Amino acid sequence: MVGASTDWFLDGAESRVPGASAAEHREGPWSEGNLVRPLVHGAVYFARLHAELDALRPGDRVWFTDWRGDADERLLPDGPTIGELLCDLAERGVEVRGLVWRSHGERLAAPVSGRANSKLGRRINDAGGEVLLDQRVRRFGSHHQKLVVVRRRGDPERDVAFVGGIDLCHSRRDDEHHAGDPQALAMDPRYGPRPPWHDAALELRGPVVVDVLRLFAERWDDPTPLDAKTPYRMLLQRLARMPRHPRPLPETAPPPAPAGPHAVQLLRTYGRKRPPFPFAPDGERTIARAYEKAFARATRLIYIEDQYLWSTEVVRGIVRSLAAHPRLRVVVVVPRHPDSSGAVVGPALRLGQIRAIRALRRAAPDRVGVFDIENAAGTPVYVHAKICIIDDVWFTCGSDNFNRRSWTTDSELTCAVVGGDRDGTLASSLRRGLWSEHLGLPAHDPRLDDLDGALALWRTLAQEVERWGGPADGPHPAARVRAHRPEPVTRLQRLWAEPIYRTIADPDGRPARLRGTDRF
Repeated sequence: MVGASTDWFLDGAESRVPGASAAEHREGPWSEGNLVRPLVHGAVYFARLHAELDALRPGDRVWFTDWRGDADERLLPDGPTIGELLCDLAERGVEVRGLVWRSHGERLAAPVSGRANSKLGRRINDAGGEVLLDQRVRRFGSHHQKLVVVRRRGDPERDVAFVGGIDLCHSRRDDEHHAGDPQALAMDPRYGPRPPWHDAALELRGPVVVDVLRLFAERWDDPTPLDAKTPYRMLLQRLARMPRHPRPLPETAPPPAPAGPHAVQLLRTYGRKRPPFPFAPDGERTIARAYEKAFARATRLIYIEDQYLWSTEVVRGIVRSLAAHPRLRVVVVVPRHPDSSGAVVGPALRLGQIRAIRALRRAAPDRVGVFDIENAAGTPVYVHAKICIIDDVWFTCGSDNFNRRSWTTDSELTCAVVGGDRDGTLASSLRRGLWSEHLGLPAHDPRLDDLDGALALWRTLAQEVERWGGPADGPHPAARVRAHRPEPVTRLQRLWAEPIYRTIADPDGRPARLRGTDRF
């Protein structure tokens, strides 16, 4: 199964940018012999993470990266919080190291010392761990990778890595009922005071754990100073009591033995910047190129769950595949509204998505469907998952979104996975589980296996939901999907939406020779 699946992805799908160096095309090898477990919903992920961390002993290690971390976010309904658990581990002699981005868009009026990432880092550092505010990014970019690696001294077969789209922060601990995390972040008011949240991550065991560790080590060992750019950044470092020169990492332990039937490829984005990343001097865009390869091989179904689906560049590969394969269907699930839809920011956040959806529908209006989801009360669910499943053979789950920013500018990490067991591919199993939840169908319903009829099924059930007028009409239909209709952006709004979209919301971090093209 694994060999056939990797052949599906690699055979005839190689693309190369003219004039690009070999380093720009560096893609990590496929790591075989791994056991991959999708963890859908933040509550499921947090429970697994708590179980692994709580079992650690002195001399074990936990290394993590994050975009945002809230020290008081509870991993379980009755605790502990992520800050309490990591501090307790550090005090007990577990080696705790972390890389968190320096900023996460909190209100400018909030005191610097109260910012979430700085607070989390300061608490862990005071407990004996070592967490750095990693500011080494392209201008207007961010470190968006989310990973946790657990290594047990003298017992590598129990090592585990978690990679995905779920931050260690507020709003993420939701489940399949989508009642929302009691510790909620403020969002567009249409999501309510406790926004429902849909998200996913992967639990990885086997040799790929060392590949994830290697990625962490590359960022940790970057010699670029952490606080040399502005007095503001220097202040953040000092308030978090973070060292200017991090301690060297220990030698890498032997990789775990093969643990399962899945092959995993780590794919990344790093923006091109100055000073350059020593491990990616021209940046890295292997996430974008992997999608381009996979789109070129798709013949039956492309299924996407994404926070944005912005920019025409990221959908051109899908457009070409729709033209080449008349049986191909595309099903996309996105949030009903951006997380922030104010009068200034909202139009900019919608502009790229409107263009991307229009390009897909022009290519094949009868074979493309874009949907959003809601809970049993009719409250829209914010889709934060970053999942792509192609032909029930290949899938990705990670931190990247379908937008130019994620494919060219921000630091991102996603896992491409192939393989399965005697019951079928992991990609098919994941898709069936997601569709069972969204469409309100039993997991064994045969309609979930009909890829040719998939789009018609989604449309039919979405129409049933749209005929439901609210609680006065009785219980919500079993399905939770509606056709997605983004609010339009007027000609007047485009005057400010266009520059905000291109420079802040969805910047292009590619080398100058590639900008304005669909090459990565």
